[in-house]
Amino acid sequence: MNDQPNSRWPSLQLAEWRATYATLHMWTQIVGKTRLALAPMENHWWQVALYVTARGLTTSPMPAGERSVEVQFDFASHQLFIRLSDGSERVLPLTSMSVADFFERYMAAMHGLGIDPGIYAAPVEVETAIPFALDREHAVYRPDAARQCWQILLGAQRVMRRFRGRFLGKQSPVHFFWGSFDLACTRFSGRRAPRHPGGAPNCPDRVMVEAYSHECSSCGFWPGDENSAAFFYAYSYPQPPGFAAGRVASPARYDAKLREFVLPYDAVLTAPEPDRMLLHFFQQTYEAAADCGGWDRGALERESQFNPLD
Repeated sequence: MNDQPNSRWPSLQLAEWRATYATLHMWTQIVGKTRLALAPMENHWWQVALYVTARGLTTSPMPAGERSVEVQFDFASHQLFIRLSDGSERVLPLTSMSVADFFERYMAAMHGLGIDPGIYAAPVEVETAIPFALDREHAVYRPDAARQCWQILLGAQRVMRRFRGRFLGKQSPVHFFWGSFDLACTRFSGRRAPRHPGGAPNCPDRVMVEAYSHECSSCGFWPGDENSAAFFYAYSYPQPPGFAAGRVASPARYDAKLREFVLPYDAVLTAPEPDRMLLHFFQQTYEAAADCGGWDRGALERESQFNPLD
């Protein structure tokens, strides 16, 4: 695997990122809830996720009556595009503004295009769920920070797609969940899982029950928040005995509080071969989940010569 210079993995400084994260998290929830309102149901809520593009994040086309609509965050030009299949569109600048102002402008643009998504207008999976129309607390957008986060998502997606190629069983796309603000890819054993207990803040338990209805091994990237630095992660649900003791290369480790393996983003950023380090982290943690959980790896995995790790 021939890696390019580490400049493919930009730095993401918490001091510069934290306020933009808090604002952008709410903006992506508003757009993501549009997808929840318009897109038909898929297993594990896959229909609500956003996707990383060469310009930012997109909903992909969503049905809107006899038309289709797509909403895209463009972190290269720092604009939000709302485009319809009939050729009409609206463009909103991405600049520092409150969540309340963004929500008002976004909904006005949607209504101006004849679309009323009827979203639940408050965030989920956060401890303090300020209704969007009242949120003037989160109002910072730093273009450089948003661009850096998007570029890291592109890098993570590149490696995660390579990782996906070795698995033949049911697995999710590489997709971005706006509730938890992370990029994820999930593999499934094929067996049903025990009912998930729920408990995500300001989120109905039925959401997690559906998301974790079947045994899974998931990996992804979380870009950090107001308090914590970015990291890659891997976990299994249900967590099989012995999973926490799985062998992973340092500096990755098992976090008992999070109940998942974590690999600090800064460790990948400064590694001689970042893509290789990350790919091996995903593979090692998957093997821990599959071996400890008794997955039928022979039936679920592609022969390595078609998609080797090295």
